[in-house]
Amino acid sequence: MSSKIKHTYGSRKPVSRSSSTLIPSSPVADEASPKRKRPLQEQSNISLKPPLKRARTSLRQKDEAKDSKKQKTLTQLHFCIDQTILRACPRCGLSYTKGAPDDESLHRTHCMRIQKGLEWGREEEKEMVKGGVMQVATNVRLKDGKKGRIIYFKADAGGKIGQKLSSLLETINLTLSSPPLTPEILHDSKAYLFLIPSLTSTNREKIAGCVIAQRITTAMAIASSAECEEAKQATSETPATPLIAVDSSTGLFCHPKQLSTPLGISRLFVPSTHRRQGVARHLLSAAAETFIHGCPLDPRKGQVAFTQPTGDGHAVMTGWGGGGVRIYEG
Repeated sequence: MSSKIKHTYGSRKPVSRSSSTLIPSSPVADEASPKRKRPLQEQSNISLKPPLKRARTSLRQKDEAKDSKKQKTLTQLHFCIDQTILRACPRCGLSYTKGAPDDESLHRTHCMRIQKGLEWGREEEKEMVKGGVMQVATNVRLKDGKKGRIIYFKADAGGKIGQKLSSLLETINLTLSSPPLTPEILHDSKAYLFLIPSLTSTNREKIAGCVIAQRITTAMAIASSAECEEAKQATSETPATPLIAVDSSTGLFCHPKQLSTPLGISRLFVPSTHRRQGVARHLLSAAAETFIHGCPLDPRKGQVAFTQPTGDGHAVMTGWGGGGVRIYEG
């Protein structure tokens, strides 16, 4: 019995390849017209040259080209040695740098706010009960015949009333060149406002003055003019009691001893349009009478103190307190 063998490859007959039938791998060049090879330098130049592309100009470059063609407006500046660039506004009292855009913008806003003053409107009236606003006096007559009212509330109040007081304190601190009051001081303080009817609207009132009254513990007594002269003439042989200079320009000196004092006035401000009408006196008297419930305070007995008053504040303090007002560090 013969076995059959199965093949897994084709049974194609092998083709015998002779040297005469071999096919070259590369095409044979025509001998009749042989090709001339290019020099190596020429070939390298051709291969290294990038393809030419059409230059495209973006819209942004076109806009920049147009803007550069426009002529810029130049400002002629002058350098003056004999004149100062600092200016002091006679209306609001603010010193600013003339020619500085930021300073001039700040001065315009501040001066307008000082002249016109802030207003107490319907928004604040709606939150009087919520903000704990109390009315101290009504129909308070000023020297020019106008009548107004005095209110007070906690200096750390929120809502519309707190925003109004924050704007007012920002203007006051900028005018007096004073630092902002800390949250601890505002927590122990009350804000007293003098309101007069507005001439433009029946539902709004002008804030003609503001006093921030603070609960304090001690203050220093102000030295008299005789004591100041004695301190200036003191020598090693005749020593005098040492004094603390509060404001040498106004001749304000204090004794270093700390005395018990319950009330301090940290801020006192009246717009220039309402000064010399008695607004500050009415506000200070209201604060002294109502700051401690059921215990009115007398400034002539040294129960009220100011914190580093300005020249105008020193005059008000002396006239209202009769020489008994003290000084404290706020």
